[in-house]
Amino acid sequence: MELKYHPLGDQAVVVTAGESISKESTALVRAISEKITDSEIPWVTDVIQAYVTVTVCYEADGGMTYAEMEKRLRELLSGIRPAAEDEGRTVEIPVCYGGDFGPDLAFVARHNGLDEEEVVRIHAGNTYDVKMIGFAPGFPFLGGMDERIAAPRRPSPRLEIPARTVGIAGAQTGVYPIGTPGGWQLIGRTPVELFLPDEEIPSLLRPGDRVRFRPVSPKEYKQLEADRHADH
Repeated sequence: MELKYHPLGDQAVVVTAGESISKESTALVRAISEKITDSEIPWVTDVIQAYVTVTVCYEADGGMTYAEMEKRLRELLSGIRPAAEDEGRTVEIPVCYGGDFGPDLAFVARHNGLDEEEVVRIHAGNTYDVKMIGFAPGFPFLGGMDERIAAPRRPSPRLEIPARTVGIAGAQTGVYPIGTPGGWQLIGRTPVELFLPDEEIPSLLRPGDRVRFRPVSPKEYKQLEADRHADH
């Protein structure tokens, strides 16, 4: 697959690894991101992985020009191949579905001609791939959701969604790590913190991880949340 390069402002290069989201493009994006990160190219300040692109930010005031950075990246990435599939990390995330934690569960069920228990069973029955982290700190965009529970975004976004809320938008699912505006359909909430600002790696999840959701009762949710606060 031929890589494409183009500038993003005057301090970033975007490397495009495909025209559409696929397992191959995801694996290639991950390989590109890891290669650039491991190479420790001078002046590179950030490497941002998305669905089919990797954005490489650099310090233009350090003397590096776009042309020079693109040349270095082309040389570094020449002949690169998609990252091999490996066992990686599988992270289990407990979720209390419905009720105050998931006020849109009923809508998702009605939209798809299902009952709420079926939506929960389908959502928690899949293993998801972390495609990218973005939108908000630690927000995981997860691939692999069953289209039987797909649902459109809300016509009007909420002004603030509680931290750790699980949502659905179209055929994708994710978790809001912090309180933020958003238009996804909310189906549950987890007591697990996904944004860890005091850690060296501030996101619980990383691209390439796999995620499984485990349904829990409100009682178990409260106990897990209490245990989390006790640990701090």
